[in-house]
Amino acid sequence: MNEMMKMVKYAVRVVMVSFVLLGWLAGPLFAVPSAEAPPPVPAFSVVSLDGKPVGSTNLTGTTYIVNFFASWCPPCRSEIPDMVTLQNQYRHKGFTFIGVAVNETEPTIREFIKKNKITYPVVMANEQIVNAFSRYVDGGIRAIPTSFVVNSSGKITQVITGARSKDVFEKIILDAQKKRKTSK
Repeated sequence: MNEMMKMVKYAVRVVMVSFVLLGWLAGPLFAVPSAEAPPPVPAFSVVSLDGKPVGSTNLTGTTYIVNFFASWCPPCRSEIPDMVTLQNQYRHKGFTFIGVAVNETEPTIREFIKKNKITYPVVMANEQIVNAFSRYVDGGIRAIPTSFVVNSSGKITQVITGARSKDVFEKIILDAQKKRKTSK
């Protein structure tokens, strides 16, 4: 009987660890349920490191993904080359990424942008932008990368915690672009 209990406890642990690892590997993806209206993007206004204004007002009508990241974050670094490729591919079709650098210094991020040939706007995180988006994540933004998908109507359609592949980001962009075309 003692051996049977050990096997049951072991099996329960294996199942629990499997769920934790699966969640960690996939990263939670929260889509706004279709029965509920997507929440509006919070009002925000910042200046990118190239000196241009970036905000909810001047992005009206644009589909975009706000990506909170850091140069020292391995999952963030892994998805950035794909984001740069997709930015170059879809920027002329009404799409952009917005990078929000957290827990960084400006000189470090400027070097990181140059090294990684980042072509989308990057801003330094400040209290206003972090607080504005944190309300859409249980407990606030605690993990990076965290991305917010905003449709051309200014609604947050997805909150993504964890890195994503080029294919996943491209599907999100294409879906958002398709909705944009049908909503006109």
